[in-house]
Amino acid sequence: MDITIHSSFLPHNDPDASLAFYRDTLGFEVRNDVGYKGMRWITVGPAGQPGTSIVLYPPSATPGITEDERRTIAEMMAKGTFATILLATRDLDGTFERLQASEAEIVQEPTEQPYGVRDCAVRDPAGNMLRIQALR
Repeated sequence: MDITIHSSFLPHNDPDASLAFYRDTLGFEVRNDVGYKGMRWITVGPAGQPGTSIVLYPPSATPGITEDERRTIAEMMAKGTFATILLATRDLDGTFERLQASEAEIVQEPTEQPYGVRDCAVRDPAGNMLRIQALR
């Protein structure tokens, strides 16, 4: 079987702030930016990897969720407990310096983890947790 991960979804509550973070801070390419009824879906991805993308989406547009669920999602996003993604880089220290110089919320500086990876953690403007590990 030949299956790849094409896109992952991360919520946003401020499309312009999320776009600036993923494009300007992380250096991702903008692949698509679609607006509909005052909402935006922004697809970004690492340069040179056209088959791998992150779709930044408005969680309030998810079909079938109730108003209570929308409030819960907003609360979890504010706490940074709703969504996580794991990224990797060959230059963890340089990436961390770039994140530190931005307005990203630093959660953990580069650290050797007991499970065998060196990584750091930050939150994007929507509160999503990004763990970035060093490629070895």
